[in-house]
This record gives sequence, C-alpha cells and structure tokens, in this order.
Amino acid sequence: MTSRSNSFSNFSESSYEYDDKDCSTVTTSDRDEPLNPGHRNNSFNGLLGFTFGSKKMRKKKPFCQEKAIVGLALLVIGFVGMNWWMLSRIQNSGRASQVEFRFLEDNSSTLSIREELLRLGLGEERKPQKTIYARLLAKAAHSLAEGQKKSEPKDLWAEPYFVASSWKPCAEQRQWLPSEGKNGYIIVTANGGINQQRVAVCNIVAIARLLDATLVLPKFLYSSVWKDVSQFGEIYQEEHFIDYLKPDIRIVRELPQELQSLDLEAIGSLVTDADVVKEAKPGFYKKYILPILHKNGVVHFLGFGNRLASDPLPPQVQRLRCRCNFHALKFVPKIEETGALLIRRMRQNVTRLGPLDRHLVGPFSKSMLKGEHNRGEKVARYLALHLRFEIDMVAHSLCEYGGGEEERNELELYREIHFPALVELKKTTKLPSPATLKAEGLCPLMPEETVLMLAALGFNRQTRIYLAGAHIYGGKSRLASLTTLYPNLVTKESLLSSSEIEPFMNFSSQLAALDFIVCTAADVFAMTDSGSQFSSLVSGFRVYFGGGKMATIRPNKRRLADIFVKNNTIDWRTFEQRVRKAVRQTKRVFSRPVGRSVYRYPRCKECMCNT
Repeated sequence: MTSRSNSFSNFSESSYEYDDKDCSTVTTSDRDEPLNPGHRNNSFNGLLGFTFGSKKMRKKKPFCQEKAIVGLALLVIGFVGMNWWMLSRIQNSGRASQVEFRFLEDNSSTLSIREELLRLGLGEERKPQKTIYARLLAKAAHSLAEGQKKSEPKDLWAEPYFVASSWKPCAEQRQWLPSEGKNGYIIVTANGGINQQRVAVCNIVAIARLLDATLVLPKFLYSSVWKDVSQFGEIYQEEHFIDYLKPDIRIVRELPQELQSLDLEAIGSLVTDADVVKEAKPGFYKKYILPILHKNGVVHFLGFGNRLASDPLPPQVQRLRCRCNFHALKFVPKIEETGALLIRRMRQNVTRLGPLDRHLVGPFSKSMLKGEHNRGEKVARYLALHLRFEIDMVAHSLCEYGGGEEERNELELYREIHFPALVELKKTTKLPSPATLKAEGLCPLMPEETVLMLAALGFNRQTRIYLAGAHIYGGKSRLASLTTLYPNLVTKESLLSSSEIEPFMNFSSQLAALDFIVCTAADVFAMTDSGSQFSSLVSGFRVYFGGGKMATIRPNKRRLADIFVKNNTIDWRTFEQRVRKAVRQTKRVFSRPVGRSVYRYPRCKECMCNT
C-alpha cells in the first residue's frame, strides 16, 4: 500500500479548482496551503486531499464536484483492476491457457524433456502450485503497474564505473615467431555443448604452442544430452581460424596419410579426460604428453573438458588463449546473418550499431543500417536474460523449488538416469540440506526470483527482454510470473519465422550460437547463475570489446537468498534498496584474480591493456 498511497499523495501536493462554466481545472498550488502530511499514508486520504485539500478553494457547483469524484473513482477502480488482473495471471500460472508462450510449445528441446519425463512415468501435467514469493510478486506487480511512466534509475542501462573504459583489447599483439609444429600432431575431439567446446578449442591451441606441435582442425564429440552433430566448420569459419593463428601455431585440416591408419588407442596415443587431471599445468603436458608425441608423432585428446589450468602459464601463451577466443573464432556466415537479423528486430529496426556488432556478425552488421536514419528515432534498448533453469541444472543442484513431493520424485528419477554418481554420493555422504545450499547461494535463481530482481532494479514493464534458451524446467507455468510482469519477453523462436529458424532446428549448438550473439550485443545482459559457461563467455566478450559501456548484471545469490527469505515481512521499498545494493557490489571493476578464467575475466595484462 505504500507505493499506492504515494501516487495519490502526489495528486494532493497541488490542489485544483474547477471553472464554473465548463468544469475545467485550474491549478492553484501557489495559493493553497499544504495538505496534512498524514494524508500521504492513506490512499483514501489522498483522494480527500485532492478534492478538499485547499482551504481557499472557491465554492464549486455540486454537479462539477460530483463529476470530479466520479472521475477519480473510475481511475482508482481501473488501477486496482489492472493490479488484480496481473496478480490473477500469476496465481493461475498452472493453467496453460492463461499464458500465450508459443515458442516454448514449438521448442524441440522442451518437447524432448517432456518425452523423457513420459518415459519416466511422469507424463501427467503438473498440478497448479501456490506461487512462490506470492507476497513479493504482488508488490512487484503493483510497483510495475504504478510506475508505467516512472523514470528508471540513471545507471540501470550503463556500466556505472568510469574506470572500466580504461581497459582496451590488446590480445592481438604478438611477441614471438611462428611455431614450426615439429614435435608431432595434436588431435582434439571436444565434448560438452558449444561453450565447453569453445573453451576446449582455445585451450588446445595453447597446448599446441607449448609443445611446439601441429594442430589438426578440432572435432566435436556427439553428446547424448545436446544431441547435435554439428562439427567445427558448421559453427566457426575454418579459413579464418587457420589464417589468423598462422603466426602462432601450425594448423592442418587432417592428419598426414601415413598417420591416418594408426590405431591410436593401441599405440598409447589416445588420451582421455581420465588420463589428465583437471586444471593441469604446463609441466604436466611437457612431462607426460610430449614424450608420446616424440614416440608416436600424434596424440588424440578425447573430451578435453577443463584440462588446462588458468595459472601459472607463460604470459604469451595466456595471451594466445585470449587471441583465440576473442579474435580467431568467428561464426559462419549463416549464423552471423541470422544473428544480425535477431539484433535488428530486438532493436525494433532502429538504425544504430552497438560497439560489439561487427565483432559478432562481421559484414552483416551493415545490414542493420539499412534505411534512412531518423534523428528523432527513439533508441530501442533491450535486456538479454540467461535463465539457467533447465532440468539438468535443477536436478544437479540438489535444491528445492517449491514443487513439493512431486518435484522431488521427478528430479530424483532424472538424477538416476543422468547423474548416477551423484545418486550414489547421496547414499554414502551427508550432503548439505536444500535450505543450506540456498543460503550459501548455490542454487540457481528461479524465474520468480529473477523477475523480482529485475523489478527491484527498476526495469519498467515495457522493457524488451530477450530470453536465451527455451527449455525451462516447469515450462509455461513456471514462467508465468516473468511473462505476466514483463510481457515484452521474446526468444529467437518467437522473433524468427518458421522458414528463418528451420535451418537451425535440431542443431542445439547453432541455436546456442544465435543466443550468444544476441546476448552479447544487448544493452544489458543479466545472468542468474554466474557459474554458467555461457554467461561467463558472454560477459567476458562484453568486457573485452565493450569499451566499458556494456552493463552486466551478476547477482550475488548468497546475498539475494538472505533478502528473499524475508518474503513475508520485508516491504517493497526496502527490498528494492537491498537488491540494488547487492547487484551494484558485483559490478566492481577489477583485474583478473589469479586462477580465474581469462575468458570470463579478460582484464589482465595478457589480454587487455590498462590505459
């Protein structure tokens, strides 16, 4: 009620009088005495203050007075009605018919999850559950409805620290001669999704330089989870990759003929993740891998997930990793063209270029400037949101999300299939409770928590939001609070026509590449899980090429958990202040901490120069 009463008290700060002839209003704030401050705390008093607040107000005709009161009553009824409608949409989120979310219905990933749950015997529709954080969501809905024309916080769409602009990209600088690649050939078949594969490619480039080996064009391992057969050349430009890194390492398309017939496993040249410790240091590769190269002339890394430490690494090799990630890996024209189309539609065809556009979509950035530029054209900004709430993340987290016994059974069955080691660990080890995990900030933000964060930060109801991915656990009903409070939420599936997205269907890595482009180019990028590889790569790209102008929201989940636990007692104004403080603290500008990824934290002397 606080925010509602404030809006009515704003009316009462200046009194009005009506002309006897046509009932038109004439402001008389310069002659009227101030209203009683007590009126500010009650909406009914606000109405009284508006009507009767002036002691010097001229006597009005009864008809005009009644007309004014009726008009105000209708305004109040309309305002309350809109609040009621928004809240009813949230509370009835379990009913599919109440939320139109076409792109989720059409998304193949979502359908595959539904089919999997059917196989598990959990195919029935989820019963509508009581909305989590119902009280805070009600206050958020009220605040958004009331603040339609309210200006947003000044630094909401900007990087608040000027020092961020002093860091400039400089990973292109080379201070060595090209490697001859004389010690043999390195093959890598990277596992995981597109983000894990990207990191693996950059790491293997560094290994090839460390061992003075020749790199064969990377291959991607088919994953039963991602179900994408895309290979390196179907996502990244092979010629650019080879030519750009020529001053650093030697790259070939395939092994020499005499090595192709070798049984690499039989001769001991097949190296799996089980053979390499996580975050292995350069000394490991020189001690164990280099002798294999000398003996057999070839080594095949199968998997290669997270198998090179961030530190210590020779400065020029560290710089090579950055050079590969930010400069050598460019998406193929098919992905660039569609990415440019998505960005242009998110900006509502406003003819402007962002600082990262040419690095993301290359020559297709020019297509964003088609048409004449209108000086009066309003800047169309958008927020990109990576909602890390897929079923694999939810199940692996061991947290609870308000679904009760049904949810616990469903996730446990999923774990038995996809995370059997975790199931066994639960049987033999006492793990932290879901409440403890939540308090420690180890649970991904739920959609309900995400919408509360955005509303508290000050994003108004008209904000255009691009949602990366679409296979959210719980589907439409789980997203109801987000889509109701922020109706201008879209995805690639809803922005593209069926013919435009058809070439990418059933290729999850290529679809993820489109998300990467749109999220990286966004005016603001918000993540809900800072440990996500996707969010790390996007935020790092924005730091490297953004010139200190690309704001990124990294929520401190531990602090937010402490705020959310007060759902039933905290008032909205205090909630806003605490959320903004918690998020503002994560926007600090600092150099890369030792041992942290250069892909996520490129502000270091090896990747960027501090001017």
